[in-house]
Amino acid sequence: MPDDTQSLGRCPNCDERITTPWLLVEYEKDDGTEGIWAECPMCEDVVAPE
Repeated sequence: MPDDTQSLGRCPNCDERITTPWLLVEYEKDDGTEGIWAECPMCEDVVAPE
């Protein structure tokens, strides 16, 4: 079972902590690293957590 408290990073717009339930998309970047898009629970924007 996933840990719902695992942090994905912070919203680049409002600095809110984003956790795994807010994850929308995981993908592989051209350089082979993993990228993610998530919804910020505070500002409700779709962002790449930092």
